[in-house]
Amino acid sequence: MPSVVHFEIPADNVERARKFYSGLFGWEIKQMPGMDYWLFTPGGEKPAGGGMMKRQHPQHTITVYFDVASVDEYSAKVKDAGGSIAVPKMAVPGEGYFAVCMDTENNAFGLWEANKEAK
Repeated sequence: MPSVVHFEIPADNVERARKFYSGLFGWEIKQMPGMDYWLFTPGGEKPAGGGMMKRQHPQHTITVYFDVASVDEYSAKVKDAGGSIAVPKMAVPGEGYFAVCMDTENNAFGLWEANKEAK
């Protein structure tokens, strides 16, 4: 069954947001080399990893990613259920594939397929 594996927090001012979340929750937030993207892992029994980036557009809100066996399969299921695909399947080289979808209530969520062969 798909579960939450990652979430992204957009920020107008990433440094300010980093200070806020690290101060509030004690998260260690590190920039990915060569990217404007910062990773963190909250504590807890089964923490989902997280990322932070510059806000892409005014409606860009926190996005939750669900682990699925196949982004292609679940993208089709999203459409069959009445949702839509906002960002089609893309590779994160050496890590996996993702797509960003919209549900029937216009909420964004992501699909994540781990695959070390992704190019």
